[in-house]
Amino acid sequence: MKITRLLSLTFVIILITSCLPKESSTIVKVTNTLDIERTNETVVLSKSELKLDSLTHIGIKDLETETFQVTQLVDNDGDGVMDNILFQPKVNANSENTYQIVTISDSERPQAEDLCYSRFVPERTDDYAWENNRVAFRMYGPAAQKMIEDNVPGGTLSSGVDAWLKRVEYPIINKWYKKDLETDGSYHVDTGEGLDNFHVGSSRGVGGVAVKKDSIYYVSKNYKKWKTITTGPIRTSFYLEVEDWDAAGSLIKESKIISLDLGSNLSKFEVSIEGANQLSAGLTLHEKDGVVTGNNDNGWLSYWQPHGDSELGTAIVAPKNTFNGFETYDVETKDLSNAYAHLAVENNKVIYYAGFGWKKSGQFKNQQEWEAYLNNFSKQINNPLKVTITVLN
Repeated sequence: MKITRLLSLTFVIILITSCLPKESSTIVKVTNTLDIERTNETVVLSKSELKLDSLTHIGIKDLETETFQVTQLVDNDGDGVMDNILFQPKVNANSENTYQIVTISDSERPQAEDLCYSRFVPERTDDYAWENNRVAFRMYGPAAQKMIEDNVPGGTLSSGVDAWLKRVEYPIINKWYKKDLETDGSYHVDTGEGLDNFHVGSSRGVGGVAVKKDSIYYVSKNYKKWKTITTGPIRTSFYLEVEDWDAAGSLIKESKIISLDLGSNLSKFEVSIEGANQLSAGLTLHEKDGVVTGNNDNGWLSYWQPHGDSELGTAIVAPKNTFNGFETYDVETKDLSNAYAHLAVENNKVIYYAGFGWKKSGQFKNQQEWEAYLNNFSKQINNPLKVTITVLN
């Protein structure tokens, strides 16, 4: 019996080991071709690229420092199987880092707080809110829309993007909602962490979309469906879908995946759209006391404005080959004045980034620092880190 048990145990060990990759089987090289250091950019490695059956016990080791990287696994399609592994390498200007795909135990895996977070918020009508260590946002759902249509107080009819101005690195979404709904406090008052004093209304807020026909901008109503894809130390992402909507006789079908990575002030919007060959992403002009600037060569639009007791910059950034210019749309109707970036639709897809920088957070001192950030961000998305995977037999 003892021999049988020993043989059985040996067989199990061999079987488990054979299912795991060899320590030297896969090498990943990450190359930075720019003359700036690259940090807080996410590298995505798929299970198929790595030629692995499972990512569950996988780690990424820096071969120079011999340290394991913080990673995050993502199940893109919700089937319970992890499809991608994410990490954020730090790569010096004009240089290359080399990493090794290895098996790793739970005790060896670096721990990091889940600073990239999002969720559906049924207790506050039906917001969807998201954040990272620098910024936070929310959008509005069908219950909030119906309240407006039924003349019930407290609703919101808008497909604009709200900005929550945080000035701490730790998560605030759950704390602020609880404060507003369960205590005498309010997230509209800054008690040291920041506040929500950003008015959206029917405007585009920070990156809401529109379709322009002749001289008029048409927009959807609130989102009708949502699905959280991932949260974690590196990225949060989720899916939103709106009811089909009309733009001067054109039926528009729209859905989007929104993601926000650690260290970024800008959310990524991957929009699927039918019925238009150009989409416009907007920034509300609020009291029209700010400055609209843009850079067609680098593909960005910005609005820097006085805001409360501080200043605020909002922006749209898109790949240069899809950025078709920008304009200031100034009208008398409340909330309809926006600065718009015009973006080409390619194969029914549009990708752009939208977000903000709040002076009071300490992240940016002035408009010049904000626009320098946008220029660097543009360089990075137009010259992504080059990833080379070598799988050794």
